[in-house]
Amino acid sequence: MKLFHISHTDLDGYGCQLITKEFFKEGFFYNANYGLEVKLTIKKALEEIKNYKDENILLLISDLNLTFQESTDLDLEINKLTTEGYQIKLQLLDHHVSGKKSAENFYWYYLDDKRCATKIVYDYMFEEYEGFDCLTSAWLKPLVDSINAVDIWLEHETKNFEFGKVLMSMITKVKEINNILFSDLNREFKFYLLKEASKFLDEFDGHIKLDNEVHFMKKKFLKLTDKDDTLDNLSAAYLVKTLDDVKENLTVVYKEQKGLLTYCLGSISIPANAFLKANPDYDFFIDINKKGNASFRADGKIDVALLATKLANGGGHVNASGGKFDDFKETIDYSEVKTYIQKKLDKL
Repeated sequence: MKLFHISHTDLDGYGCQLITKEFFKEGFFYNANYGLEVKLTIKKALEEIKNYKDENILLLISDLNLTFQESTDLDLEINKLTTEGYQIKLQLLDHHVSGKKSAENFYWYYLDDKRCATKIVYDYMFEEYEGFDCLTSAWLKPLVDSINAVDIWLEHETKNFEFGKVLMSMITKVKEINNILFSDLNREFKFYLLKEASKFLDEFDGHIKLDNEVHFMKKKFLKLTDKDDTLDNLSAAYLVKTLDDVKENLTVVYKEQKGLLTYCLGSISIPANAFLKANPDYDFFIDINKKGNASFRADGKIDVALLATKLANGGGHVNASGGKFDDFKETIDYSEVKTYIQKKLDKL
């Protein structure tokens, strides 16, 4: 069975995917917040599903409540694909009461507001499939219980609740790997942290020990060599290596000068400077966010204040500037962002 799993962007959402990843090992994973992201992510998943007509497919949506219209549209799309010969099992597992109308009208929409989505997914794996062996359940179930305690706010479950609070903070503060440009790697990082965190579940004051250890867990994942450094420097080096692996796909051109374009990277001063120094064939670095706000960086080879002024009515310094693209439209597809910026550069 081929798994396609869409989930939320918080601890509960990633907890759901940690479970399916442990069971299925492979699959297509997507994360979305509410609003436009949900619609765009469902659209993306459906497009990729079309490449697997000859396989049994499980499309699982967790920790996301769909509006009645979104549910109706998805039901129509799945029925259409089924008519065309696709073998798709659609299942939504959620706990938000705002999805009640959808749950009452669609058989595939399961709603239970007494459990968090992670716990619902964990139980589902036993109800519908083979579940997990004793060794996996030994660390996974207590982790699920901690996520459940904090997500539906069970303060009376003191141990699980306090541990869950640290888990929530840990996942929220994962900023070292961009979750849009490198969504799979960002998710892998979060899975690593959650699995490492499970080692503290049975310890006395485990939540305090975990809180103390998160910094070092992050450094261990991000270290490319045996040499230690600050978390910021390790993150920058890791990012430069990651960007270097895909730089051809992120390259834009202004006249005869090469630039690297990122989307929603944020706080680019350190990584942009590090990337430009490590890649002397690149002349500038642009990062744009979902609202069209852009940051420009250079290392003496181009005046990005002038470039920002021409492109986005911006300005600033020769090597560090900013601007805003008023006609930019939010998307989850990097290729659309690249096409948009390259067209702007071509017109200059």
